[in-house]
Formats: sequence, C-alpha cells, structure tokens
Amino acid sequence: MAHGDITHLEIPVSDMARATEFYSSIFGWQITESEGYEGYPMWQAPNGVSGGALTAREEGFTQPRSVIEVDSIDEALAKAEQLGGSVTLPKEEITPTSWWAVFTDPDGNSIGLFEGEM
Repeated sequence: MAHGDITHLEIPVSDMARATEFYSSIFGWQITESEGYEGYPMWQAPNGVSGGALTAREEGFTQPRSVIEVDSIDEALAKAEQLGGSVTLPKEEITPTSWWAVFTDPDGNSIGLFEGEM
C-alpha cells in the first residue's frame, strides 16, 4: 500500500511574513511562494531533501502536520478507518497527477497523505 516516507511538513502560522523570516533565519530554509498556490509558501531545507509549507492557521489545524507519501490514498484512508481513525479531508486533487487527504488517528493526531508526482 505505501512506502511511508514523510514527504512534507505543514506548519500553521498566524503571520506569514513573521513565520517566513523566523524559519528562514533559524534553519536556513529557502522559502518561496508555491507556484499555482497563492498564500502557500513552500520551504526547502538546506539538504535539499526535506521540505514543506507554511500555511494559514485555522480552527482544527493548530499544530504541525506531517504528510506521508503512500501508493494509494484510498487504501490508506480505508485502513485508517478500519483501525479506529477518521477521515477529516477526503482525497483531493493537487495537480492532475497528485492528490492529498487528511485523517485523524485514534489519539486525535492529524496526519496528511500524499499520492502521485509533483
């Protein structure tokens, strides 16, 4: 079903400019506006491997969310529900070749899923 790589980390913030300055200064992240997704600046760590985004803080999304790459979001969501989790954001298209979804585990942790190519 999945290779399970943590592929992305979303950090909810209330002030995008302040957060951009903070994270680029403290970790040396390169932060640029995401192409095609206004208000969703993407960061890239100096190692070039890890990355994620700064995103608007909203009700229900107040802690960082790891996004895990899977081969099939449909299978992963079904398995999460079977094991006591719940789907909080059904599978949604990002691009014609990629999708994402979010589930909550039995302890209330919000976990994102990614399938496809960027």
